[in-house]
Amino acid sequence: MGAAVLWGMVAAASLVIGALFGVWRSWPEKLTGAVLAFGAGSLISAVSYDLVREGAMLDGGPGVAGGLAVGALAYFTADRMLERWGSRHRTGPSAGTGAGPALALGAFLDGIPEQAVLGIGLASGEGVSIALLAAIFVSNLPEAIGSSAQMRSNGRPASAILRLWIAIALVCAAATVGGYLVADVASSRLKAAIDGFAAGALLVMLIDSMIPEAARKSGLVAGLFTTLGFATAAFLSATG
Repeated sequence: MGAAVLWGMVAAASLVIGALFGVWRSWPEKLTGAVLAFGAGSLISAVSYDLVREGAMLDGGPGVAGGLAVGALAYFTADRMLERWGSRHRTGPSAGTGAGPALALGAFLDGIPEQAVLGIGLASGEGVSIALLAAIFVSNLPEAIGSSAQMRSNGRPASAILRLWIAIALVCAAATVGGYLVADVASSRLKAAIDGFAAGALLVMLIDSMIPEAARKSGLVAGLFTTLGFATAAFLSATG
């Protein structure tokens, strides 16, 4: 249990570190876009190598497919609700707009199952998956930096942004402990569905928010930074 708490906090800490960087100073728009593009590439790698592949190895496909559908619909529905809530409670010319809240929602919806998988691995005696831990870190940092910088530029107070990301990090860390506790009763299909859920939420978030925002802010170099992010995460996964 102690190991699950420790590694859960280590993995989730990247969200708070990224948020601190995001609110620390005003980031040039092109740099923010490049960070988002790098994060998008690393998340594509995480979907491919650390979630879908691992889930398919556990269950052969059905569990992952079901999880993908549920995760995609969960993010889509929650994002639409967030947009409607933001439009009704807008207090300034830009408050509630932009990709910042959507990226935070994506980090929340994919962070819980990702870290639950980390806890399941610990309980199963597999030890810490360095590849998964690295993928969580590499993807969380630019996701949190980009989201926090976007919300800061839209007029959100730095203290409110940090409270949001601390809350997300705490819930994600708790998911590692939850995964550890349910590992003995979780079937291979359920574990595969957890992987699929994270992958489905990530894919919708990437296409709806992260990639368009990265391309808009950084322009033609977005593709290069996306490739760099993918290559970095894929290397960490292959060598982990």
